[in-house]
Amino acid sequence: MVEQQKRRLEHLMSELVDDLDRSHLRKMQGDMHRCAARCCDNTSYSLDKTHACIENCSTPLNNANNYVQSELTHLQNRLQRCVMQCNDEIREIMEINPTQQQADRYTAKFEDCAVKCVDKHVDSMPKLLQTMKSVLMKGPPTSSVPS
Repeated sequence: MVEQQKRRLEHLMSELVDDLDRSHLRKMQGDMHRCAARCCDNTSYSLDKTHACIENCSTPLNNANNYVQSELTHLQNRLQRCVMQCNDEIREIMEINPTQQQADRYTAKFEDCAVKCVDKHVDSMPKLLQTMKSVLMKGPPTSSVPS
């Protein structure tokens, strides 16, 4: 059951990233390439100035990608902490040498707790997506990303 929840979460995270790509990041990527093409078209630029211009064009997209990655990592870390809490709770109540029946009960309790963790974090994803879209709509965040 835990494996099923893991696949569910991975699928939803993939959908979230795809939604952000279609709604914001892809346009930013196109803007970056058009900007970089203008840098290359300017024959008055030196090689160094052309490279600096191209790097400057990629900064907004890099900042946006870093922001998205940071938010997804934060979500994953919160989920991991929740599952670790489930593990700790089971360890606290578990017998030293549990019978198979007791071990099965502990496993079921752990899985139930872990499923609740996944459900809780899945339920938070629409708000996270909305927040991320709002941040990206205001312009790409700078490298100092809110946690």
